[in-house]
Amino acid sequence: MQHQRQQYQHHQQVVQQQYQYQQQLQPHQYQTQQRNSIGSAPPSNTYRSSSGTLPALTSLRDWFDAVDTDHSGGLSCEELQRALMNGDGWTPFNVETVRMMMNMFDRDGSGSISFNEFIGLWNYIEKWKACFQNYDLDGSGTIDAHELKQALRGFGYNLSDSTVQMVVTKYDVRGRGDISFDNFVQSCVTIQALTESFRRYDTQGVGIVTMTYEQFLGLVLSNR
Repeated sequence: MQHQRQQYQHHQQVVQQQYQYQQQLQPHQYQTQQRNSIGSAPPSNTYRSSSGTLPALTSLRDWFDAVDTDHSGGLSCEELQRALMNGDGWTPFNVETVRMMMNMFDRDGSGSISFNEFIGLWNYIEKWKACFQNYDLDGSGTIDAHELKQALRGFGYNLSDSTVQMVVTKYDVRGRGDISFDNFVQSCVTIQALTESFRRYDTQGVGIVTMTYEQFLGLVLSNR
């Protein structure tokens, strides 16, 4: 485990040194918020590689091969969980976030993540990591309710304190009043997806809809 942790941290450093991030997070109103698909980068973020191409490809390939323990050429959910760790360098992503990533990046429906799919997934995670660090104002490695509200406001979601606290409570798996990086990604992507589903009913863009019980069930179940 110690060797794997050190190896992961090394690959993280190699990849991060090659990337250049540009943060352009500006608050928007609900009606004018930029639309993003569930597989997009953090809302309103722009991202650019300093070289214009994906860097450290060899290093990333080595890391992919290291966690592909059955040498199948594709990562299962368990293998992908070993590949993705939080900012502390040793805590793996929770399995629900990993499954969400599997659903988002398993483009061919094989049930595993190929190396090409892994490149896209890694790039996606790195964008979210830059976003997370931008809103982790106290540098604690976690996001509390105040920081989450600032992040969501930056994405265009002007939610009340009680709603933000509800989100923190939902994704605070450790019971410490804050959320880790993996749960930050999961919570933001979930809010993003639910908002997109809500918009299909909110044809007037006023933030209020009328729907049947079955429509409500369909909205929720389609985002699980």
